[in-house]
Amino acid sequence: MAPRSDFHLLRTFRSLFEGSRYKHRDSSLGDLVASQLYEDLVALNKSEKLARHVQTHERVVNLANKAIGRPSRRGDGTFGELVPTAVAITEAGLLVARGEGANIEIGAETKILAKAMIKQIDRVIGDLIRQVEEFKRTGGNPICVGIVGVNCAPTYTSYEGEREWPTDGKKHKHPIQEAAEAERRLISRAAEKFDEFQILRFRATNVAPFPFEWIDLTRTSKEYGALLIRVSREYDRRFP
Repeated sequence: MAPRSDFHLLRTFRSLFEGSRYKHRDSSLGDLVASQLYEDLVALNKSEKLARHVQTHERVVNLANKAIGRPSRRGDGTFGELVPTAVAITEAGLLVARGEGANIEIGAETKILAKAMIKQIDRVIGDLIRQVEEFKRTGGNPICVGIVGVNCAPTYTSYEGEREWPTDGKKHKHPIQEAAEAERRLISRAAEKFDEFQILRFRATNVAPFPFEWIDLTRTSKEYGALLIRVSREYDRRFP
């Protein structure tokens, strides 16, 4: 059987790099990727309860990514019960409506390590751990999902305006030189804080024509598919 590349989340992640420059400072990209988790959960249809709640617009992806009326750090993608006075917004091509959430039943946080991974790894791990704490602070018993992309390319170039910053393998390490250690630290320090946690291993140089490839699409698809099944089953268990 050929590996699945049609998961919404994997396809959206790929689109951040393939054919165009990756925008490191665009904070909306994490939202975009994380929100696709819910599209995949509904499309997989392993939880009749979740699918029914989505179809009736009782559950939505939160536009603000936090529970209404409860101050919290903003997450990349949250899913929960629609505020009674709010309107569910449907968009063409999307299965899950958008709207204001009264709570958080599933919270997803996305990080992407493309370059200078070890330099920023402590901050990234800290952000991941704090986000789990914020998801749980809103009350209830949310399912927390972490998705982290780790670049394994032999070279990489970032941009500041028109200025280019290529890796040189010495002062500025190539992604492949740091990927294994970055993944080790993520697994040992951050993964256990989440109910589900997945590393997305990829190669992207961020240089025209901006190629992208998964390190192992078969493995990535299987791991992500299994994650979706477990989240679906846990949803039925936690939210009767």
